Parts: sequence; structure tokens; C-alpha cells
Amino acid sequence: MPPTTRAKPVIPTTQVGPVTVVGLDAAGAPPHPALAPVLAAAGLVVGAARHLAAVPVPADADTATLGPLAPALRRLAEAVDAGVPAVVLASGDPGLFGIVRRLRAAGLPLRVVPAVSSVAAAFARAGLPWDGAAVVTAHGRDPRTAVNACRALPLVAVLTAPGAGATELGAGLIGWSRRLLVAEHLGTAAERIRAVTPEQATAETWADPHVLLSLADPDRVASAGMRSDNQPAAAPAGGWALPESRYAHRDSMITKSEVRALVVARLRPRLGRLVWDVGAGSGSVGIECALLGAAVLAVEQDPTSAAAIRDNAATHAVDVRIVVGRAPAALDGLPEPDAVFVGGGGVDVLTAVLARRPARIVLTLAALDRVAPAVGLLRAAGYAVEGSQLSAARLADLPGGSIRLAATNPVVVLTGERQ
Repeated sequence: MPPTTRAKPVIPTTQVGPVTVVGLDAAGAPPHPALAPVLAAAGLVVGAARHLAAVPVPADADTATLGPLAPALRRLAEAVDAGVPAVVLASGDPGLFGIVRRLRAAGLPLRVVPAVSSVAAAFARAGLPWDGAAVVTAHGRDPRTAVNACRALPLVAVLTAPGAGATELGAGLIGWSRRLLVAEHLGTAAERIRAVTPEQATAETWADPHVLLSLADPDRVASAGMRSDNQPAAAPAGGWALPESRYAHRDSMITKSEVRALVVARLRPRLGRLVWDVGAGSGSVGIECALLGAAVLAVEQDPTSAAAIRDNAATHAVDVRIVVGRAPAALDGLPEPDAVFVGGGGVDVLTAVLARRPARIVLTLAALDRVAPAVGLLRAAGYAVEGSQLSAARLADLPGGSIRLAATNPVVVLTGERQ
């Protein structure tokens, strides 16, 4: 006799329930016993092979092993239309860089039951708070974005992928003061968490997938991201284009706040991007880019100014890597920038920056005879050029209570955008 099979429940489409997305912890176990009846009633179960093997899938339920997502989405849509209960198995919290986003984009009705995410588990194993951490992913995208987040912020968790793991991220963090915690095989008998330097991370082979925690100085990590608005990479609560008095500088060697406002806007700093501040002076431009979430490299030839940049960065609680040296030679070997501010140097510096092909270059020029050569170099390198001359006049008091306008020196701001 043929084996008896359970009839799959059929529900009218007007009464179709959502697809249940079940998060499994790192060891592969369901997060809550209440999910047992959900699995028992499922007519379709979708998941990676390891997840399908870890749960009691009904013998008469159809299964779909995740590889390319499109076939699974089609099967799930058909199940919803036919009124067949469907379950999707995923890792940890499937709403955290997980499959929930793709399922929602496909228009599927969802119920999500998460487990502890691998990020939460990694921080727990390390005994660290993570309410001030930034969480990014290197899976399926350019890993430079994750590297730059680690360069910019004191506490970052990275979900890795083959070819974009601790080895590659560590290589990108050499030169930054970081301690890396690499969590492998979380929740299993093979679980291993190791603390390494960026240099050590590049020399190891790591199990995929793993979670990487990037930590700056431990004293900073203790209060990382503890902003009043609870957004570690949000726009600074104190604003930007700050008065010059907020920065230590010598001989007025600082980009004035009115100019700085336009320069920072043109650089478009944000989390995941690397900005070079060449001829940094007081570091005010780079620091304000860091306040907006960018990773920043400040290049300054004068040791006294470099010390002021370090002090200013500490005052504003941002991490700026400082390279003491004269451009263009000091630019050799630095990681590729997304945007560059050239606040000092001549044609040779701009030429060296153009050779690195950043998406955007912003220059400030006080001498008019330098404008045409700079525009010519930018255009010859394939950059579209915009320019403005800024001339601000500030309120100043006069004796007797009167007020006058005191002019600041006019500056030309050039912006080159790679075509």
C-alpha cells in the first residue's frame, strides 16, 4: 500500500496568513518552542541546507533549499496564493541584514520570529555593551564601506562574507589603532573568539561566515556612541561649520567657517566613505567630515599643526588618522579616498591626488593665478568642475554700540566631480 500522507491544508486566499520567518540561533536551534506547531503545519519550508537539517521539517512538506533567491520567492508566492502555510528558516535575527528585506520587497505578508543575532551573540561573548555600536555588512557589497566605518567609529560590528572577512578588513585597518575580535562558529562546539591586531588578522585563515568586532581604544569603547540622540553615526548634535574658536590653530591657519560649510557639503562625507584632508592645518575640515560619519586621513607636513589636529580631534571626540609628511610624497601608499580636500600645496599635489581618481576633489585657493591651472588639470583628468568665490563679512562691534561689517579674505572653492 502507498504510504499515508497528510493532506496539505488549503485555506481560501481571502484568509491566507503570512509567511512565517523563523530565526535560528548560531547552533541551528529554533528560538522558541512555540514554533514547533508552526513547523508542524507547514506545507512549504524554505531555508539553507544546514537550517533544513536542523529542524523537524514535516515529512510531507515541500522544501526549497536556498541558493539563488528568485526560485524560492516564486515558490513562496505560489504557496501564499494557494493558501499553503509557509515557513522560511534564516540565521539569527532575519530582520538584521537578513532575508526579511527581500521578502518584503517581493510583497509577501510576513510574521517574523527572530533568534539572537550573531552580532548580539558576539558582543555577549566578548562581554561588551553594544548599544552605541554601528552594525554594517560586507556581504554582497563593496567591503570598503565596512572598512571605512571601522576607520571612522570606535565600535563597529561587521557581518562578513567570503573574500570580505577579517583578513581583508584587517588589511584595510593597518595604520589605524584598532583591536579586532573575530567570532567564529558561534553557538557550536567549535566556537572560537580571538582578539587580534589588524596585522595579525591578515595572516590568519578564518571560518566563514564570522562576525568581526572593531574596537578603538578600550576607554573610548566604554562610552562609544553615547550620544543624547542615540545615533552613533548621525549628524552631530552640535552642528558643523563651527566657529574657528572651537579649534586650536596657529596664525589663523584655519578654513573659515563660512568656507568650511561649503567645502564639507561638497565633500559629501558620510559613514562608509574615506576623506583625505591634505594640507590639513588645524584639521577643521577633516574633523567636521568625521563628525558626519566619514573616515578621515589628515596629511600635514608641520609637526606642530599635526599635534593641534590630534588635540582638536580629541576635543571633538572623533578619530582622525594623521600622517605627518609633505605631500605629494606623503600620499604614497595611503588607502584610496572617496573624496579629497586640498587645502594646501601646489600643482604637484593636485596632480598626485588626481592620479588616485577619487570621486570628488575640493580645493580652496586664495591666489587667483592658481585657479585657471587647477581648473585645467581637473578637466584634463576627466572631472566636471564647478567653482565659487566666497567673500563673507562678519558683524563687528564699534565704539558707542554701533555695528560694522568686517570682511574676511575672499576664497575660491573649486569642486571636481569624476565623470
